[in-house]
Amino acid sequence: MKLKPLFFGAAAMSACAGAQAADLPVKARPIDYVRVCSLYGPGFYYVPGSDTCIKLGGYLRAWTIFNSNSLGVNPDFGAGGAANRFGNYYTARARQELTLDTRTATEYGVVRTYFEILFNWTTGGYSGLGNGSTVYQSLGGVSAPNNANPGAVAGGAFSLYNAFIQFAGFTFGRASSQFSTPWAEYPGNYGELPGSAGWDQVNQFTYTADFGQGITASFSAEDQVQRDTSNIWNVSAATAAGLATGSYGGNNIAGTVAPDLIAKVRVDQAWGLFQASVAAHDNHAAYYGATELTGHPNDKWGWAGQLALSIKNIPTGPGDSINITGVYANGASRYTFNDYMSATYARYSSTSLAGAYQSVGLAGLSDSVFVAGAGQELTTTYGFNGAYNHNWDPHWASSVFGGFGAVRYNGAAKSYICNAFVTGLALSSGIAGCNPDFNYVVVGTKTSWTPVRNLTFVAELDYSMLDQRYAGGSTVALPLQSGIGKPAAVYQLKDQNSLSLQLLVQRNF
Repeated sequence: MKLKPLFFGAAAMSACAGAQAADLPVKARPIDYVRVCSLYGPGFYYVPGSDTCIKLGGYLRAWTIFNSNSLGVNPDFGAGGAANRFGNYYTARARQELTLDTRTATEYGVVRTYFEILFNWTTGGYSGLGNGSTVYQSLGGVSAPNNANPGAVAGGAFSLYNAFIQFAGFTFGRASSQFSTPWAEYPGNYGELPGSAGWDQVNQFTYTADFGQGITASFSAEDQVQRDTSNIWNVSAATAAGLATGSYGGNNIAGTVAPDLIAKVRVDQAWGLFQASVAAHDNHAAYYGATELTGHPNDKWGWAGQLALSIKNIPTGPGDSINITGVYANGASRYTFNDYMSATYARYSSTSLAGAYQSVGLAGLSDSVFVAGAGQELTTTYGFNGAYNHNWDPHWASSVFGGFGAVRYNGAAKSYICNAFVTGLALSSGIAGCNPDFNYVVVGTKTSWTPVRNLTFVAELDYSMLDQRYAGGSTVALPLQSGIGKPAAVYQLKDQNSLSLQLLVQRNF
């Protein structure tokens, strides 16, 4: 009992001490404010609590093209090439791009990651069902049979552009091909030009050696699927329906075996840029027939070489430039006709030839062709593109540009294609009038207005010409093409041309 007062007294003292402690000010945790990182240029900030710098960026673009079903591409195929009521008078797209760039200084140099993603929402189009009704095709190929879903008026799709790590001279991941120039197929334009490798990104493993003074050399192994492969045609599998679209056989690309091997030397200085690139491309075909028992052609390596020159600060004005690129390829056609361009061409227009319903320009792009039991015959392509870019003042700028691409088949390849062409489409001039070679040309001009910083309005006019080499006055008997409303009839083979207008507004941030 004598212990009770002692116990309660101690408890009271403890409670009093606790109350006094609670009344004392507590030291605030330090706040790690976001700090500007000036090591890598404007727009970088330190990630709080780390030595990593980060930069967020991107742009939003509203974009419309008139007289084409594809943004940035003239009406060369499908509904756009049909030049009838299935073609879009305009096609619109809204695009949001986001970029995330991180950099950390280490004892081995800067460790960098770069990520770029886009979301596009694009006008779709309609194709015929052959019974007086149509079906809607969105960007992703989603259809609404018999227009059952009239609310589905466009298509949305995500695109991953860049996702790579750079460390000690190495690049790992998805980035622009080392073969391409900084401007790729856009020396002064937004539409697609032949005559150079494309800007589209590709998975790669690359080492770049920096010799100083703006001189670098890169060696790269790059995933060839889709970006660097056009068609490997098994002409024995050609059909009349395919030939009518410019597809000269069954596309017979097999699984990946070897990456494209790239080497590049670049000199990038105040006066401009010079670049030389070479690529080796393995053409790996599947089987002659339905199973492995039918056999297959052996692999054949193709190659491509490219030279590019950019001249800056020319006498016509501050910021003016001239960009020029030239390329030659054998068995690697995507290095001349970038992968945003179509590999098959079927463009229609009127005709004055008696007995012909309309005229059509047919052409096809391939890396190689073969027939059952024979080896691959590589396709040769070459071309160039360029632009002159002029600044009128800080707000107005203009460009004039052009691109040329040529496709040439050797004698064996021509015999394969022409035998199928004469048999499948009843070419009126026969084998003697058959020549699947063609040229493709685009010329144009662009004017941009930047009223305030990072906000630009652009108008671009693109004129394209498809120069096919079939004998003049030749006709073909095309089958019914219900998807674009073309009847089975006789058509004149004839050179074609088209004109498209692009309007866009872009806000960078």
